[in-house]
Amino acid sequence: MSDTGRESFTDKAQKNLTPESQKSTTDKVSDSASGVADKAAGAVQPNDQKSSTQQAGDKARSAGDSASDTGKSYLDQAKDTASSVSDSVSNALGQAADLEDKADYVSGSGNNK
Repeated sequence: MSDTGRESFTDKAQKNLTPESQKSTTDKVSDSASGVADKAAGAVQPNDQKSSTQQAGDKARSAGDSASDTGKSYLDQAKDTASSVSDSVSNALGQAADLEDKADYVSGSGNNK
């Protein structure tokens, strides 16, 4: 059972188990707003004033948030690495084309660009 003023665990579970594709826009907005409100309530309520079940629920949510943030940072790192590799390949191809043009110019077989 959740503490007074907090979202019930049953409601949280139901929201998390319902696929996003089956939720209306109103449901999605409501879920987001109630989740933010519950996080805020949990952040301002001292742990010594929370029931043991509420403390456990808050810790589980915090761990999930942390894992989500870690996953996002890994994804961002992967995107940055892919972008860097792409830039390096583009630069290498550009330099190769320049070298080919210069070699053609020196050998006299090019269009003298």
